[in-house]
Amino acid sequence: MTALCIIGSGMVSAVGLSAPVSCAAIRCAIDNFQETRFIDQGGEWLIAASVPLEQPWRGRTKLIKMAARAIAEALQSTPNVDPEKTPLLLGVAEVERPGRLDGLDKGLLHAIEAELGLRFHPGSNVIARGRVSAAVALLNARTLIYQGGHRHVLIAGVDSFLSGPTLAAFEARERLLTSQNSNGFIPGEGAAAVVLAAPVTSKEPLLACIGLGFGMEKATVEAEDIPLRADGLTQAVRAALSEVGCGLEQMDYRLTDISGEQYYFKEASLALSRTLRVRKEFFHLWHPADCIGEVGAAIGPAMLAVALAASRKGYGEGPNIFCHLGNDAGERAAAMLSYQTVRAA
Repeated sequence: MTALCIIGSGMVSAVGLSAPVSCAAIRCAIDNFQETRFIDQGGEWLIAASVPLEQPWRGRTKLIKMAARAIAEALQSTPNVDPEKTPLLLGVAEVERPGRLDGLDKGLLHAIEAELGLRFHPGSNVIARGRVSAAVALLNARTLIYQGGHRHVLIAGVDSFLSGPTLAAFEARERLLTSQNSNGFIPGEGAAAVVLAAPVTSKEPLLACIGLGFGMEKATVEAEDIPLRADGLTQAVRAALSEVGCGLEQMDYRLTDISGEQYYFKEASLALSRTLRVRKEFFHLWHPADCIGEVGAAIGPAMLAVALAASRKGYGEGPNIFCHLGNDAGERAAAMLSYQTVRAA
């Protein structure tokens, strides 16, 4: 069995500085979108979802503070985790991201360790794949747990779109939601983390990732000469379902990284039409970015934290959750989660 159980979480977002607060706000559809100090091309203040920390930190310092806070919460929520024996897989913005901080990857893990006063296992790594970073981390975590013999793996993500060069570049590409453009996303920032472990016999249900799949989309969000057929996401969904050995109709609801752009809603709809073979009266789509904004590499762990809260508190629409993610480069990922009791063999 290659399932991975999500046993603890932490989150720092525009709507809360902890996972319980953030997840409660997301459940209630509460956002914290506010005017920023940036002005769009129409002369109006840009709207964004910023994280209200104790001090007005910015740039690399704020990323470190947010990541450390989310990771500390995830560790505190999970007993018997030894950081020195636990690899940290940290998702960050893609190298191609406009306005990305120079040398972001270099020394970031050590800076977070210094902020926490901890040391993680030398197998820790930075994954610069944007929104799909968490899915890649789940794949790597399987290897670390089932082949490397690790008891726990920590997956985290931290990101921010709230910098002048990043906002200017996305506005020039007509990707931001502004007074001049209704087809765009609200920029945000945040961090999230989850602790993973192999399934153990338990009387209480555990949230497990039971299937993973990946694909590559040629008709990316900025590709104008290629028709969108959702080939990449369809490939990822089929691969994940193949691992589980079930049909998509057995999933109860969808959880995704979609943050407002019509392209990604259309892609999700096309992929669903190509993979769902049994009619479902309801197959609701949850997208936390509606509340926390576009948070890039932080969205994957945030989705897992939302799924964990919904499962444990019983407000999810069933035990089986279909998650999908995609970045602007065309990388697509799907994960099938199930809240189930693990029995002894």
